[in-house]
Amino acid sequence: MAEYKVPLNDMSFLLYEVFKADEMWQTLPKLAEQVDKDTAQAILQECAKIAEQELDPIARQGDEIGVSFNDGVVTTAPGYKEAFNTYAEGGWTALGGDVSYGGMGMPKMLTAMHEEMLCSADISFALYPVLTAGAALSLAKHGSEELKERYLTRMYAGDWSASMCLTESHSGSDLGIIRTKAIPQNDGSYNITGNKIFITGGEHDLTENIVHLVLAKLPDAPAGPRGISLFLVPKFNVNDDETLGEFNNVSCGSIEHKMGIHASATCVMNFDDSKGFLIGELNKGLACMFTMMNFERIGVGIQGLSAAVRSYQNALEYAKDRLQGRALDSKTNGVKNPDQEADSIMVHGDVRRMLLNMKALNEGSRALSSYISMQLDYATYGEGEEQTKGETLAALMTPIAKAFFTDLGFENTVAGQQVFGGHGYIREWGQEQLVRDARITQIYEGTNGIQAMDLLMRKVAGSKGAMLKVFTDEVNTFIESNANDEAMREFITPLTAAVTDLTELTSDLLSKSQDDINELGASANDYLHVFGYTAMAFVWAKMAQVSLSQQDNNGESGKDFYQSKLHTARYFFTRLLPRRISLIASAKSGSECLFAIDDELF
Repeated sequence: MAEYKVPLNDMSFLLYEVFKADEMWQTLPKLAEQVDKDTAQAILQECAKIAEQELDPIARQGDEIGVSFNDGVVTTAPGYKEAFNTYAEGGWTALGGDVSYGGMGMPKMLTAMHEEMLCSADISFALYPVLTAGAALSLAKHGSEELKERYLTRMYAGDWSASMCLTESHSGSDLGIIRTKAIPQNDGSYNITGNKIFITGGEHDLTENIVHLVLAKLPDAPAGPRGISLFLVPKFNVNDDETLGEFNNVSCGSIEHKMGIHASATCVMNFDDSKGFLIGELNKGLACMFTMMNFERIGVGIQGLSAAVRSYQNALEYAKDRLQGRALDSKTNGVKNPDQEADSIMVHGDVRRMLLNMKALNEGSRALSSYISMQLDYATYGEGEEQTKGETLAALMTPIAKAFFTDLGFENTVAGQQVFGGHGYIREWGQEQLVRDARITQIYEGTNGIQAMDLLMRKVAGSKGAMLKVFTDEVNTFIESNANDEAMREFITPLTAAVTDLTELTSDLLSKSQDDINELGASANDYLHVFGYTAMAFVWAKMAQVSLSQQDNNGESGKDFYQSKLHTARYFFTRLLPRRISLIASAKSGSECLFAIDDELF
């Protein structure tokens, strides 16, 4: 496998040239004193060193050895504890944390790129600190001052890690029917009893304590999701002097043997009258947990992108070196590589198609991730209308980040495997690990089908199209501002068609659903991808605009960079954006063909 190289140039291009993040940060008082361009660049450069020098070298061994389980004890693969210690000692566990409790308070636009680096180097390793960051976010937003003082500082320091405990064997994604119980105690705590499955990082040897965020119900709680509460349950109780106390009856029953992410511990967790502490209000736990879940959903989307980025780097290096066959035009233009017995496979149209697909979709996903992260920063640090718009767009596009990026991510790991041919199917080259690791991203944190329903039913239909209009208004404003720019016409014309088609498709589906609600379920997956390609066209047009303006004077990134960006933008609009046309036809085909067949006839 090729050594991982962090795409720092592309990250800087997005931050400072396309989205002008450094200027945005200075307009937000809560961020202005914490981060500027120099600080951000230093963070990205140092994080790149961690990813390339500490994590990438242990990823292959982590996959081959994995985690082990022995009588309740989970041991991570060789090198993981040392790498985690190095990571924590560098302060990376505090990067996005609340400054009041020892965090660095960096914006999401920066931490998202940090996550991409970690996951491209090794998704399995990244899961441990990223889950802790998500749990800390929920605790910081909903926890009591006492809980935040006691736990956040140690989580940010990397002394303690965290997990999210939602799923139970009988309930899957239907959290309303969970059975884990919470019994109130006289001291204000709760006794938590129940079993949770598929708990990432539920048990391991990386930190001295593990803080579990657990969904449970009181005996008299309302039925369904309205009766869920959220509790903080530590593996070891914490004494008043913040030293570790007695074991809290939190145990790992087993670990899962998985298709991929072998170095990430996926645990069955047992709680047996374990002491827990309420986070937020009783019976409002799902809303509190969604703070973490939405953070993790965007993070999972980044995992999909990260695996695809690594796949592209591997496949491109292999394609340039692999000699096989001759160019189709060799009879008229001469052999491309006359000094060798064959040309590199870069001369073959289908190989170039796969590589350009990966390049265009990866760079588009990174740009769209940055756009969504920018909305989260406005939602977190902005004020007034600016904050409201950020909240709306972040909520609207979270399911796109999770589902669209991971569907494309898996597609691109398979494409990279295809470039390798037979070598991509064997372990020697490491490409098959990316396919296995990426596959889970479409499943956990809510399957992509659930994300599609969240987008279409809850966000779009639930707001009667109002949330979508916030996005389309912004795109249309961009289109209008470039209407007279002849150089931008090749990008603006197809973008205009795409946003018009998305608006018309939305209207059509919402109208049909008035008579048959199944119309939404039947079309949700196609709709999400239509939306995804349209949103990606928007950010690709923004990247093309900057590249056109800088191509003659080399700009900050250099002439070759802008030329490559423009070629890739043209490829996206010519070869990939048209995918939405067949998706629209499928979405409009209706639900009858899905539900006309009886279950017995399947």
